[in-house]
Amino acid sequence: MSTAVKSSAPREGVLRRAQELAPEIAQGLGVTLAIAAATTVGKLVVPVAVQQTVDTGVLAPGGPDVQRVVVLCAVAAVIVLLTTVTAWVVNVRLFRATEAGLASLRVRAFRHVHDLAVLTQSGERRGALVSRVTSDVDTISTFLQTGMLVLVLSLGQVVLATGLMFFYSWQLALVVLGCFLPLVLLRHRFQRPVAQAYAAVRVRMGEMLSAISETVVGADVIRAHAASARSWRTVDAAVEAHRKQAVKAQVATAATFSSGVLVSGLVVALVLVVGTLLGMNGDLTLGRLLAFLFLAQLWVGPVQATAEVLNELQNALAGWRRVVELIDTPVVVPEPSRDRVRELPAGPVEVRVEDVGYAYPGTDRAVLTGVSLHLPAGSRTAVVGETGSGKTTLARLVTRLVDPVQGRVVLSGVDARDLPGRELHRRVVAVPQEGFLFDTTIGENVRRGRPGSSDDDVRAAFAELGLGDWLDGLPDGLDTPVGQRGERLSAGERQLVALARAHLADPDLLVLDEATSSVDPATEVRLQRALEGVLSGRTSVAIAHRLSTAEAADVVVVVDGGRVVEVGAAGELVRAGGAYARLHGAWAAGRG
Repeated sequence: MSTAVKSSAPREGVLRRAQELAPEIAQGLGVTLAIAAATTVGKLVVPVAVQQTVDTGVLAPGGPDVQRVVVLCAVAAVIVLLTTVTAWVVNVRLFRATEAGLASLRVRAFRHVHDLAVLTQSGERRGALVSRVTSDVDTISTFLQTGMLVLVLSLGQVVLATGLMFFYSWQLALVVLGCFLPLVLLRHRFQRPVAQAYAAVRVRMGEMLSAISETVVGADVIRAHAASARSWRTVDAAVEAHRKQAVKAQVATAATFSSGVLVSGLVVALVLVVGTLLGMNGDLTLGRLLAFLFLAQLWVGPVQATAEVLNELQNALAGWRRVVELIDTPVVVPEPSRDRVRELPAGPVEVRVEDVGYAYPGTDRAVLTGVSLHLPAGSRTAVVGETGSGKTTLARLVTRLVDPVQGRVVLSGVDARDLPGRELHRRVVAVPQEGFLFDTTIGENVRRGRPGSSDDDVRAAFAELGLGDWLDGLPDGLDTPVGQRGERLSAGERQLVALARAHLADPDLLVLDEATSSVDPATEVRLQRALEGVLSGRTSVAIAHRLSTAEAADVVVVVDGGRVVEVGAAGELVRAGGAYARLHGAWAAGRG
C-alpha cells in the first residue's frame, strides 16, 4: 500500500464526511436560512411597488394619486431597509458558524498530520501537507462565507421571482424559462470539466508550495553547490504548471459564464418586445410590464450568480476532498484501545525485540527479518552496520515511530502497541542525527523537553552535559535566538541543544541516532565525558555511524542485510573476526 495521501472520494461521501468533521458549520443553520428567506422576500418588494405605484397611483382612473404613491414608496423603503438589516444578520451568523467549523477542521487536520506515521509524512511532500491545512481550508472558507450565501439567496430569489412572473404574465414567464431551459439542461456538461480543472488546480497548488518551501529552506545548500539555476527552474516549472492549470479552469468558467450573459441579454430583449405587443393588445398593463422587467433582472441575475457560484463550489469541493482525505488517512501507529492500555513500570526500560520483521509499505522487500534482541535495563547498546542495513528502522521500531509487520517490541514487559503515545514518548526519547530546533530561543527549545522547567533547570541540564561554558559564551545565553530550524547555530551546536533537551526530559530509554556526529572534536571529547555520567541509570541505544561510539557501549549489535548477525562487547567482536571486526579494521585504518 502507498503511504502518500490519495484522492478518490466521491462528492457525496466528501460532503457527508465534511459535515461530520466540522459540525459547527451547521449549528443554527435553520435560523440563518429562515432569516435569509426573509431577506429574499424583501428583495421582491421593489418590482411589486413599481407595479402598484404605476397602475394604482400614477395611472389611477381619476388621475395620479400622489398620496398613494408616497405611501407605497415609503413602505417599500422601510422593507428595503429591514432587508438590509436581515442581510447583515445572515452574514454575521454565517461567518461565525463557518469560522468555528473551519477552525475546528484546521486543528483536526493539523493534529492528524502529527499522528501520521513518519513514512506517510515522507510520502507526501511537506508543502503539500501544509497546503491541505492552509490554502485548501481557505478555499472552503471563501465559498462558505460568500458563495454559499449567494447560492442560498439566489435560489430563493429565483423561486419567488418565478412565481411572481407567472402571476403578472404567464406568457412572458414562459419566454424567460424557454430561453434558459437549454442552458440548464446542458449545465452538467459544463460542470464536469470545470470540476476536474479545479481539482487539478488544488494539486498544482500543493506542488507549487512544496517546490517553493523546499527552495527557501535549502537556500544555503543551493548557494553552496551553485545550484540556483536548477532550483529556480524547478520552482518556475511548478509555478508555470499552476498558472496553466488555473487559466484552464478559468477558461472553463468563463465559457459557462459567457453563455449565461448571452442568454440574459436575449431574455431582456424578448421580454421588452413580447411585453410591448401584449400591452398593445390590452393583455398587460404598463405597471406589470415594468415590474416584469425588474423581475426578469432579479431572475436572470441570480441564475448567472448561481452558475458562477457552482463553479466556485467545484473548487471548494476539491479543497474539501483533499482535507477530508488527509484526515481520513489511516494512522498506521494507532493508539491502543481502552481495554488494552498498559503503563510502563518505573525505572530504566528493558527492551525485548521478539522475531521482528518489517517492510516499508508498498514494497515487498523486507528491511528487517527475524530480529530478536534483549537489551537489559540500564545497559548501553550501540547498533552498527553498513548504510541501508536497517539500523535506523530498528531505532524507529524501539521508539514506536513504526510498528513491526511481524513479531513485537516489548518494553519492560509491556507490548509497545499497548502503551499510549503520550506515555511512551515521555519515557522513551529519541535524538535524531539532525536535531530540529524551533524558531525561538535556546532556552525555549530545551524547555520543550520538559514543559514548565525553570531557567535554572535548563542551565543545570547544560552543566551536567559539560556545556555550561559553551552556554555562557553565547551572546544572550539561554535567550539566544536560534532562527528558523536553528540556522543561526552550527550543525554541531544544534545537536548540543537537542541533547540538552533530551537530557532535561529525563527519559528512561534514550535512543541516539549518532547525535554527536556533527560536533567538533574538542566538543565531542567533552560531551562524551559528560555522557558517561548522564547515561548511567537509564537504558540507551545509539545508532553508531562511527565506531568510537560502539567502543564505549556495553553491548554492540551488528546489523547486516536486515538481520542481526552479531551481538556482544566490542572487544569480543573484534577478536571473533566477523562482520564487526571488518568494520573495526576499516575504521582503524581510516583513523591511521
